[in-house]
Amino acid sequence: MNHITFAHPYLLLLLLVIPLMTVWYILRYRKQKPALQFSNISLFKGVGKTFRQQAYPLLFVLRMVAVGALVIALARPQTMLSRQEMKVEGIDIVLAMDVSGSMLAEDFKPNRLEAAKKVASDFIEGRKNDRIGLVVFSGEAFTQVPLTIDHNVLLKQLNAVKSGMMKDGTALGDGLATAINRIKDSEAKSKVIILLTDGINNQGAVDPQSAAEIAALYNIRLYTIGVGTKGLAPYPLRDQFGAIHYQNIPVELDEQLLTQMAQSTTDGHYFRATNKKSLQQIFSQIDEMEKSKIDITQYAQTKDEYLGWLVLAALALLLEILLGLFYFRSTP
Repeated sequence: MNHITFAHPYLLLLLLVIPLMTVWYILRYRKQKPALQFSNISLFKGVGKTFRQQAYPLLFVLRMVAVGALVIALARPQTMLSRQEMKVEGIDIVLAMDVSGSMLAEDFKPNRLEAAKKVASDFIEGRKNDRIGLVVFSGEAFTQVPLTIDHNVLLKQLNAVKSGMMKDGTALGDGLATAINRIKDSEAKSKVIILLTDGINNQGAVDPQSAAEIAALYNIRLYTIGVGTKGLAPYPLRDQFGAIHYQNIPVELDEQLLTQMAQSTTDGHYFRATNKKSLQQIFSQIDEMEKSKIDITQYAQTKDEYLGWLVLAALALLLEILLGLFYFRSTP
């Protein structure tokens, strides 16, 4: 990229001379304007200024151009040619999100699912150099978005996620297996799966611990997150008349299983989120642990560009002198 800089930028303050000289010229021109007294000026009716008279201020304009160009040349304008090389150690991440009916519990505001979507969106927006995919699961699992660098599409699809997209239940093994299939062939330096759930495994054909061991074979790091307050959580129920009533339901999390799943992979970890704030802290912690490594090499070369301004100043001054001597020459 080209950047214009000045070796002596403080000299540009001398350009303030131009408006001062302009004011001085106007005041001087008014004082020196000749006047003749005639008893009758009817003879001069309809006589206007000649083109040479109208163009006479051109001499002053040329002088100001010469002064301005000379000041800029003294400030030594320079073109900076710079190039930046960036090497990114890619990290591929798949978010595996539980969308079962229990994710509508309102111990998180407005509910677990919406809170998780908001925190995940903030996480995605901070990972501009990474490919990220999205898997959703409840009683079964499917890929909502494959690994992509187009985060706008990813965020739009994440926003569209809702409970009831598939049969209810919690198939932890199927959700993890689907995420593994999406990332196992990646050539990224680091492969990560973040699995978020609020329930115990009660559906699916794949054993969760077996899926975690398969992730370890592919050098996939697994972070598991259990969401839900401790004890009871308010859950909305709609009656036959459409009215919503709340019922406190027990929060059931198989934390031992989630811990074993995470520890079966290299550097994996299990987190427990009991509210939205703690969930945000967990994603921030994962974000810090999974920072992309960026190597930046910068090249810079400067080139002086004052010669053109010197030529302009010389030409403007020469033209002023020539026009003054010949075209605008006045005879006493």
